[in-house]
Amino acid sequence: MEKENIQAEIQEQIRGILPAAREVIVSPGEFYARMPKTGGFLQPLVFMVVLGLASGLLLSVLSLMGLAPGSGLITGLAALIFVPIIVGIFGFIVAAVLFAIWKIMGSQESYETAYRCMAYTAAIMPITTVLNLIPYLGVIIGLVWVTYLLVTASVKVHGIQPQKAWIGFGVICAVFVFVSVSAEMAARKLSGEMQAWEVEMRERTGNLERLEEMTPEEAGQALGEFFRGLQESVGDRQ
Repeated sequence: MEKENIQAEIQEQIRGILPAAREVIVSPGEFYARMPKTGGFLQPLVFMVVLGLASGLLLSVLSLMGLAPGSGLITGLAALIFVPIIVGIFGFIVAAVLFAIWKIMGSQESYETAYRCMAYTAAIMPITTVLNLIPYLGVIIGLVWVTYLLVTASVKVHGIQPQKAWIGFGVICAVFVFVSVSAEMAARKLSGEMQAWEVEMRERTGNLERLEEMTPEEAGQALGEFFRGLQESVGDRQ
């Protein structure tokens, strides 16, 4: 009987996910003003996992279309499997960090309330998944959007002054923007270098494949150029 009650509750939570996500996106102030501060972890957890699953599915489709980084079938399946798991597990850790931040700001609310405030920010995950396709700008928009939702929750749920909330979370957002953009720049530079190296190695390998058509002198020269170029390429990357 208890198992049936839990299943019925989960089904009810799933039916309410789309309206809740829409309200978080369109009217976050009204949503957080009415959000129950207690009621257990099941509802926000289901919300996060389902939105994480939707984001993973979307990332899988984008990967198969060749639009997302690391495109391919393996990447798509990995995103579909691991994104909801990561969201579900790390949500509790992120909520603990936010709980500490809100306490420092003067909040008197519980960890459960902090978790619920954090969990519903997952409403924007499918949108930010698509936005992340935009170089640099996508991740900035996503971080600023999350910051806005956390500031809104700070004011509407935790009773913190807007100026204090914006200063606190604004500084954190700025740090994450700097780190994220720097990491993306480094990743794109490394990817470009690897592609150039692959093209260079392909050209040199192509010369080796024509050894049978060369005279002994030409073959020896081609081998010498190949190993010399390989040594130079490795030296440049060290």
